[in-house]
Amino acid sequence: MARYTGPAYKKSRRLNFSTLENGKELARRPYAPGQHGTDRRKKLSEYGVQLQEKQKVRIMYGLNEKQFRKVFERASKMKGIAGENLLKLLESRLDNLVFRMGLAKTRRAARQVVNHGHITVNGIKVDIPSYTCKAGDVIAVKENSVSHPAIKEALEATTARLGFVEFDDKKMTGTYLRQPDRSELNQEINESLIVEFYNR
Repeated sequence: MARYTGPAYKKSRRLNFSTLENGKELARRPYAPGQHGTDRRKKLSEYGVQLQEKQKVRIMYGLNEKQFRKVFERASKMKGIAGENLLKLLESRLDNLVFRMGLAKTRRAARQVVNHGHITVNGIKVDIPSYTCKAGDVIAVKENSVSHPAIKEALEATTARLGFVEFDDKKMTGTYLRQPDRSELNQEINESLIVEFYNR
């Protein structure tokens, strides 16, 4: 199954959840897409609720089904709570950290920035968006990409960053300080439903 490259707003409205984490998608049209979007939403079965929760997170982080399943399997083998481990692994992806540091406006844009070779990890160019970073890794913009218009525009629009990353706008380098706490991540996600979906 190929990665979804269509309208992000449509997916957000279908799931009734802001996959871009800014709420803009649901501000103007808080109903499902299509001609029957304003009709009452059907009551979902238990399976439907679990599937929808999995789709929310998968689309939010921009993974296809096979990738997401692999990340879940890895999370379930780690010590601790499988659902929280899943979110921590997703947050440790390079494309997500580029987004969290404010080098891109969306995760999709962050993926492109990484793919095009504008980012280094510990001084080495990394162009794999799914690269898993470890606490303490230094993520920086490559020297000849410092004046890239999309990166500059994203940095100017960034007003706040989460506590597990820090970024120096002058040096164009940031550090992945630690794995995030569950309280720092999206509170609308119920990760236990994803665990139930895969363990059913």
